[in-house]
Formats: sequence, C-alpha cells, structure tokens
Amino acid sequence: MTIREAEGVALELERLRRSVDVGFATTRGDLALLLQRADQTDKTLGEHEDRLEALERARWPLPSLAAVTSCTALGVALWETVGR
Repeated sequence: MTIREAEGVALELERLRRSVDVGFATTRGDLALLLQRADQTDKTLGEHEDRLEALERARWPLPSLAAVTSCTALGVALWETVGR
C-alpha cells in the first residue's frame, strides 16, 4: 500500500466517522424530543386524572339520588293522605 492509498483510506475513515457522529447526534436529538413529549404527555395525563377524580367526588351517586327521590315521594304521599 502506498502513502497515497493510506491517506485515501484515512480520509475515507474520517468521512465515515463524521457521518456516524452526525447520525448519533441526530438520533440523540430525536430521542430527547421523544422524551420531552413523553414527559408532557405524562403531565397532561396526570392533570386529567386529577380533574376526573375531582368530578367523581363532586357528583351525586345514583343510589343516593334514588333514595332521596323515593323518600320525597313517600313524604308527599303521606302528606296527601293525612291532609285529606
């Protein structure tokens, strides 16, 4: 192998190394972006879970609403019966 061939091989290896470095940098950037988006999604999901829990605590459970309605109906029926 001559000196020119060795220099050509060294130059090609440097170009290849540069290409690999650029590829790794691009991959790192893409992964960082994905990680940031995943963190934002986790934050948004946590906020939605908190809001859903607050809504569930604030609503009237259906059995309680049915009990109040039936007690009111019973009270009205007794009032009408006693009133006549």
